[in-house]
Amino acid sequence: MRAERFQHGPADRYRQVVRILFRHGFGYLVNQLGQGHLVPFHWGLLGHARRATPYTQAEHLRLVFEELGATFIKLGQILSTRSDLLPPDFIAELSKLQDAVPPEPIRVIEAQIAQELGESPTNLFASFDRDPLGSASIGQAHAATLATGEEVVVKVQRPGVERLVEADLAILMDLARLAQTRTGWGQIYDLPGMVEEFADTLRGELDYIREGRNAGRIERNFAKEPSLRVPTIHWRYTTRRILTMERIEGIKIGDVAALASAGIDRHELAATGVRIVLKMMLEDGFFHADPHPGNFLVKPGPIIGLLDYGMVGRLDEQTRQNLLYLFLAIVDQDVDSVVDQLSALGIVGTASQFERLKRDIEHLMSLYWGLPLKEVEIHRTLEEFLATARRHMLTVPSHLALMSKTLSMHEGLARQLDPEFNVAEVLGPYARELVLRTYLPQYWARRVLPAIRDLSQLAVTLPRRADRLLGQVERGNVSMSVRVQETEHVLDSLNRMVNRLILGILAGAFTIGIALLLQIYRATGVERIVRWLLGAGFAAVGGLGVWLIYAIFRRGHH
Repeated sequence: MRAERFQHGPADRYRQVVRILFRHGFGYLVNQLGQGHLVPFHWGLLGHARRATPYTQAEHLRLVFEELGATFIKLGQILSTRSDLLPPDFIAELSKLQDAVPPEPIRVIEAQIAQELGESPTNLFASFDRDPLGSASIGQAHAATLATGEEVVVKVQRPGVERLVEADLAILMDLARLAQTRTGWGQIYDLPGMVEEFADTLRGELDYIREGRNAGRIERNFAKEPSLRVPTIHWRYTTRRILTMERIEGIKIGDVAALASAGIDRHELAATGVRIVLKMMLEDGFFHADPHPGNFLVKPGPIIGLLDYGMVGRLDEQTRQNLLYLFLAIVDQDVDSVVDQLSALGIVGTASQFERLKRDIEHLMSLYWGLPLKEVEIHRTLEEFLATARRHMLTVPSHLALMSKTLSMHEGLARQLDPEFNVAEVLGPYARELVLRTYLPQYWARRVLPAIRDLSQLAVTLPRRADRLLGQVERGNVSMSVRVQETEHVLDSLNRMVNRLILGILAGAFTIGIALLLQIYRATGVERIVRWLLGAGFAAVGGLGVWLIYAIFRRGHH
């Protein structure tokens, strides 16, 4: 179901979001209580589509995102990469999110192009196809021909979508802050930080200039790799809301029959695709993060044409090196090294959490001991690692979760092309080759020279800094702050218990006091009004008591 068009102020959008969340959230609450069979949403009640089987919790969440439109569809797609946060059924359901909506009228698109480029498309292009090649919630694409005769694709952003996204991001931040203060899992995860990260990603997708630069960067990284084709960006016809790029023709990577008819070796194509993504991740540290089949076109060679550079991932050099050692540890089935590399990659946790994590990983790795590489499924191993981290409530950096999902999707594409293909057989030798490169003189020269520069700067500034520090110590200006997380959690729990106890005492006192006052006042004149007020107060105190009983029962249940 498509979300209603956002035409009013932020308050109207907030009401729309709350209305949709309430409708689907009510079904989610009923299912959480184990009483979903009592409210048959699948009969078509509350606007749900009629069907024979009940809706699951994961389906309710997917329906919410689809109904709310662009921002929430993108949020759902990103959440589908977070196996460390959500259970498998939610991941599978959110992976079904389709960002396809009816196109804008051609007059709206022409007006947007004229506003951005200064002229109508009929004056800018030799030809402009009025029927879109594809339409999504953020923008739609049209085929066109330049005056030079070159065929291009013009990607046009929907008018008003930025305003809608900003309103939705503000709502998401409000909900994240509310969840952080009122839920147990909100106190574990940095929800406002996650929303900020998502906001940066989504704003990047709204900026077509940034998308064009992403394509240019990947094109430069693969300048010596003929197996990947990146569309050329025509900057004269590109703005923040309009992107004009070369049109690449080819066979869709999912069309196995057409690939076979063209004589393309599917095993070689699968290996080429995996090598491309491994180079992006482990060598360049800049990878295309939206590898669904529609973004891949194939030409004989095989040559892969890669489209849509709105969503990308970044990995710094230290992370890439730690990932290399992690992959080698997985392939070599070295449990201690796996845990060490997970720690080096920034997965936060206490010592006790890591001990339990080590035992779980040892059990997981035991399932693969003695198996040849061709029987090790990388995507399944990575997903099980992330699920293990979720069980132990460890924080996995978002760029690692995105990398894991991207690699898993590439493995799925490779297996679709060749069911016998295994990523581990390519990943193992590739990682070993990259590790061997780290021992070459030119690698160390690149790392040692900056280190020497930093060391020389430290040698100059260290005496002055040490003198300042010693002076502050002598004057008593140095203080230390120690934070014990477990103690704070216990104190928070005690604080909630005391608050509920005080509320219970006050509720009881008010109940008795109001009951006595109701006996004193008689229903004549002004006393009648006072009696009504006391009755309303008695009802309010009764509601407070019911809420306390429910809160205590819910806390005890969890």
